[in-house]
Amino acid sequence: MSRLTWGASMIDITFTYADLEYFLLVLVRITCFVYVAPFFSMSNTPRMIRIGFSMFLSYLVFTGIERNEVVYNTLLGYAVVVMKEALTGFLIGWGAQICSTVTSLAGSVADMEIGISMVSLMDPTTRQQATFTGVFYQYMFTLFLMITGMYQYLLLALIDSFTLIPVNGAVFKTEALLESVVTFLGDYLVMGFRIILPIFCTMILLNSILGILAKVSPQLNMFAVGMQLKVLVGLGILFLTVRMLPSAADYVFDGMKRMIVSFVEGMT
Repeated sequence: MSRLTWGASMIDITFTYADLEYFLLVLVRITCFVYVAPFFSMSNTPRMIRIGFSMFLSYLVFTGIERNEVVYNTLLGYAVVVMKEALTGFLIGWGAQICSTVTSLAGSVADMEIGISMVSLMDPTTRQQATFTGVFYQYMFTLFLMITGMYQYLLLALIDSFTLIPVNGAVFKTEALLESVVTFLGDYLVMGFRIILPIFCTMILLNSILGILAKVSPQLNMFAVGMQLKVLVGLGILFLTVRMLPSAADYVFDGMKRMIVSFVEGMT
């Protein structure tokens, strides 16, 4: 039994060591999720903010969930339980994070087709060099994630995981988790090309037209004309297809939900 007394108001907080150990296990799962999941893991968010948010959410979960008995005998046994909770939170957050990387794939392919793949920007969310269109898509999908309330779904999925996967109750089914990843890799390219399909099709038609003009008029320097025309047309299509991004974002968010559910099922 431990007791903390703060200030002149004599705020008395009494807890047992068992409560503290259980709270730390909850904190480990939530902290690993926050440091991996999209929107919550943005590197431009101060670390102290993320740590404080993790502790606050852990306290709410700790006081609201039904506690199960965590059995261990030694310090090494408790360390194993901590690692299991860390891996559980990491997998739940990673299931959503790998779906958000579709924007980087779509942006890279789009810039390669347009001809501005050498233009790179610093992505403030990851602090890494990214292509122009990739950063644009990343900002738009982050905006849709906040507007649609997808971040609330991520938090609810994390909280519900304590009911489906109690503390120290994770059973990692390697075959099920590997099957989920392999299935996602098949959908990964589909989601990426669905985002940039208008740009991809337009560039194919433009290259065909430029090839025909190069045969019809060999004296024209189609290489110099084509570079400028591809950039102009590509940026124009990028601007016109902004209205299609909400439906593409819904498709990616559905993939996030499927991945989270499949990973949770692989640990129950």
